[in-house]
Amino acid sequence: MKRSEYVTYDGVGLADLVARGEVAPAELASLAQQASDAVNPRINAVVETWPAQDTPAPGSTPLAGVPFLIKDLAVAMAGKRMELGSRLAAGNIAGTDSSLMARFRRAGLMTLGRTATPEFAYSTTTEGVLYGATRNPWDPTRSPGGSSGGSGAAVAAGIVPIAHATDAAGSLRVPAASNGLFGLKPTRGRVSMGPDADEVFNGLAVHGALSRSVRDSAALLDLIQGPEIGDPYAAQQPERPYAQEVTRSPGSLRIGLLTRPWGGRAVDGAIIDATLRSARLAESLGHQVEEVQVDLGIGWEEFAVANARLWTANLVTWIDGFAAAFDRPIDSTTVEPETLASYAYGQRVSGAEFVHALAMRNSVARAIGRYFTGHDLLLTPTLPELPVPLGTYAKDAEGADGLGWLEQLFHRSPFTAAFNIAGTPAMSVPLETDPATGLPIGIQFAAGYGREDVLFRLAGQLEEAAPWAQRTPTVWAGDPDSA
Repeated sequence: MKRSEYVTYDGVGLADLVARGEVAPAELASLAQQASDAVNPRINAVVETWPAQDTPAPGSTPLAGVPFLIKDLAVAMAGKRMELGSRLAAGNIAGTDSSLMARFRRAGLMTLGRTATPEFAYSTTTEGVLYGATRNPWDPTRSPGGSSGGSGAAVAAGIVPIAHATDAAGSLRVPAASNGLFGLKPTRGRVSMGPDADEVFNGLAVHGALSRSVRDSAALLDLIQGPEIGDPYAAQQPERPYAQEVTRSPGSLRIGLLTRPWGGRAVDGAIIDATLRSARLAESLGHQVEEVQVDLGIGWEEFAVANARLWTANLVTWIDGFAAAFDRPIDSTTVEPETLASYAYGQRVSGAEFVHALAMRNSVARAIGRYFTGHDLLLTPTLPELPVPLGTYAKDAEGADGLGWLEQLFHRSPFTAAFNIAGTPAMSVPLETDPATGLPIGIQFAAGYGREDVLFRLAGQLEEAAPWAQRTPTVWAGDPDSA
């Protein structure tokens, strides 16, 4: 197989070739490495690669033998570094596999390396000091989003068809939108965080994946979903495999349309136009779309403050733990300015303030849940603007404290965080591009708790009606001139 052929397949397609004996997993691993060598110097998405450790049995799963990358955070692979994008954690090596890593192995995936993330995943752009900025394959002067920006850029550029991602406030959906990919944030409790953590960011964070096809994300979620012993949350089990939902008719869905985000920031005209076109596409497929207002349960300012208290208090424990483990100082030599400011803010959060922040989580979950008693889905832009130039976040956040930094992140991604607080699933679908620049525009659909099945049915229908696989970025491993 040539590299130009390798990049035309999604993961399920590659696994099918392996099952039929038309290509060997070792050959696919070699092609993925060639693809990385060809494009990674231009986008800096993959921070480390290694030879495949496992020999999958062909045909054992729908993704057996598929090249794969894990994010440098939240998933531990025995004997490999997990540095969380931070100088403070540089050289940290996992002693054992986490529960999710064990499931990746059982899925037959060939994990060949780790992808870039901002420091402690504490940003929606990927411009860390430890490994440098990751660039968007569609325009290398722009951000690929974050915090799963390395995974997003790697998949978009054709290095692998699917990669691990996490999402605590949009960290999976933001790179999906920025890089023209499909990305679904699962329901809270769908995928275990064990065994070393019961929850991350008090249940706001979840594991998922970024892919070029809907069926790849569905197949992977089938293989990794389900609780482990001791997990604090457990979403109801699906009636059938998600891979089957992709080809099932969604019927006629009642979809609410929200183009003005909570907090009231302006949305770019190109984004609104793309969202309205997507709404009309949904209507043409037989769905009922109506403009709605969605109660958040609390005011936006209270929402931001409570999130800042949850995020920064958790961050304090991470930073203190790594500083103690490696006997390193907590200062500008080990921690980036925005993270240091957030750490200082978190140190001042009282126990009572933290409990009040958890009460905010409950208020938002109840309000979002009530919306889904009257509608099947909510349609919004994923982002209010096109991918921003690299350096924008640092410039705009100069001098900010921990609350100011989080407000900056929410300003850049105001549509996504509510569904992390509520624990409900949401997906970004690459339905649109900007006519002026050719940059991708993601459209978000959110569903009620545990209803990934509805999202996958609609996503499969949308992919068939408005296919995006033929669109490729400027930096593309299938380009014969890639070097």
